[in-house]
Amino acid sequence: MDQTPNRKTENLKLRRIVSALLKWFATNARDLPWRRTRDPYAIWVSEIMLQQTQVKTVIPYWERWLRELPDIQSLAVASPEKIHKLWEGLGYYTRVRNLQKAARQIVAQHHSLFPQTYEAILDLPGIGPYTAGAIASIAFNQPRPILDGNVIRVLTRIFAIGENPRDPATNKKLWSLARQLVTIAAATQPATRNQQPACSHLNQSLMELGALVCTPAQPKCLPCPIRSHCEAFRLQRVGEFPNLGPRIATTNRHFVAFVIQHRNRFLVQQRPAGQVNAHLWEFPNLEIARPTPDLAQLARDHFGASLTRLTELRAIKHTITRYRITLQVCRATTIRRSSFNVQPSMFSSNPRWLTLAQLNELAFTSAHRKILAQLSTVPKNL
Repeated sequence: MDQTPNRKTENLKLRRIVSALLKWFATNARDLPWRRTRDPYAIWVSEIMLQQTQVKTVIPYWERWLRELPDIQSLAVASPEKIHKLWEGLGYYTRVRNLQKAARQIVAQHHSLFPQTYEAILDLPGIGPYTAGAIASIAFNQPRPILDGNVIRVLTRIFAIGENPRDPATNKKLWSLARQLVTIAAATQPATRNQQPACSHLNQSLMELGALVCTPAQPKCLPCPIRSHCEAFRLQRVGEFPNLGPRIATTNRHFVAFVIQHRNRFLVQQRPAGQVNAHLWEFPNLEIARPTPDLAQLARDHFGASLTRLTELRAIKHTITRYRITLQVCRATTIRRSSFNVQPSMFSSNPRWLTLAQLNELAFTSAHRKILAQLSTVPKNL
């Protein structure tokens, strides 16, 4: 049966979009280090690092990772301390632990060779449909769709999809559109080997367009290669898409960290498994209802009267998801470690006294790494 006129028109539009994106990507793609390889391991690492993280931040991390852990076997046998230190500062540390779990699964089940089927890739820890599709298409040029924040923004604007992308029906529609686009790209793949991989480049072009042109704020519509196919641009409603619903309200939280020094050593603790930032290191700290003007008294309340030379370091402000966090920092010295009257709740796991040099070998949470940086600018003996 012949296709209906509307269906033919839609297919023609999709083919033209694919053609325009491939031409645009060929001349406008950024020269990113993971785009210079087809090694699935290197591409996998880049995709995991890029989750919730900007490209400019990821590049030095990715390059250092590949120098230190150049293949799946080296990742599988690396110590937890090493992988956390290499990841330090990227956040969302469950990602790096899943990387190692997946590497060990590849060694055990795939003879240390990265699996080439979408289903086997999806079976690896820490990999969902987007990441599996990205690896399958970019590393192996398979016609697998991808759908991340950039692609969602591009597709909702092209097709003026006003429903919330998180709604299951809308999300399914977006996946269908992404699948149609990469399938068309596969059908237009030239037979000659020296041509660029169409599936890989189509998916990357969607991500690249969202990152560079079809941005969340102030999109660059005039030079956009698919402007003539964009319903949101035609309707002059680009800023209305995607419709992500109301923003989640932010919550303020307040913490105090205690930098306790005995001679040339500092008291630190390791966060236990199963918590946020598990296995990372930090200074003893606690959450309080509101910022306190008397850090010295709070320190004595929790560590006893043996503390001396109490001073306040610069407060640290940072954001984790919807939380706006203020971290006050109190530094003090003690003559005897055993004189502490430490409340058990202060320590989550494995308290230790370490030198600055030893501390710099550990992976700290982001905020507490900033505290550590402050110590080098303050006289050692206060």
